[in-house]
Amino acid sequence: MEYPIKASCQCGQVSYQLTVPPQRVIACYCQECQKLSTSPFSITAVVARSAIEFTGEMKQWSRIAESGNENRAKFCPQCGTRIYHYNPQTPELIKLKLKPVGASVDTSFAPSLHIFISETPSWYQLPQGITAYKKGEGAPK
Repeated sequence: MEYPIKASCQCGQVSYQLTVPPQRVIACYCQECQKLSTSPFSITAVVARSAIEFTGEMKQWSRIAESGNENRAKFCPQCGTRIYHYNPQTPELIKLKLKPVGASVDTSFAPSLHIFISETPSWYQLPQGITAYKKGEGAPK
């Protein structure tokens, strides 16, 4: 896979260029991520802020997570696509929500860790052989 790679929101107003592979890709099954993705889980690519360049206007929304940490979300004000999340206490790491399109990037954005699996809907079957943690279990950072 060759970097940089590019992606955009649904309307194209916000885009990014990522210069290196994600540090980690996580599938989160918590109820907040289910709301965000309207699916059983949400995919998050953890990347260094210094490895990504954004273009376009973004708006911000925030909430307090169960952990007590603030979770800030950046999104496109035109189409509403969530772009990334970050904790203001660790602004050097962002949790990218946009997945680049194309067969060559699929493996770079495949989840290597599944968290909050205890909140998985009963009708969803988790993949076999995954590294997974239930709610409250300490996943590696």
